[in-house]
Amino acid sequence: MKRGVAAITAVQIVAIVALSSRALAACDAEAGKRVYNKCAACHAVEAGVHMMGPSLHGLFGRTVGAVEGFIFSEPMAAAGFVWDRQMFASFIENPMQFLPGTTMPFAGIRKLEQREALGCYLAGIVENEIDATH
Repeated sequence: MKRGVAAITAVQIVAIVALSSRALAACDAEAGKRVYNKCAACHAVEAGVHMMGPSLHGLFGRTVGAVEGFIFSEPMAAAGFVWDRQMFASFIENPMQFLPGTTMPFAGIRKLEQREALGCYLAGIVENEIDATH
């Protein structure tokens, strides 16, 4: 009986280590900053700085299509959800498929680890005041 308990515990430990490693890999702000380069032509990370797209500063926790000083496409303005990292990762995988009618001309980021790293970077800009300029 003890051996069965030890085997279960070993399996649980392996699962915890695997999940912890994935969580650490999922929050690689430096990798996210590199992925952000794909976004930089249209989006700033400085608060209140809008380009072709709205500022991504403070994205998480914000209602979709609701940034003062930026005019959104009708589908984006009517989407009615709040950005969190999971919703952002789903959206940025293929924006035009996720939200048909959006005017964001971007094919998306297919690799999950890149989407997660980008989310980590964007969250960190506000949470940890990561220096977005360097």
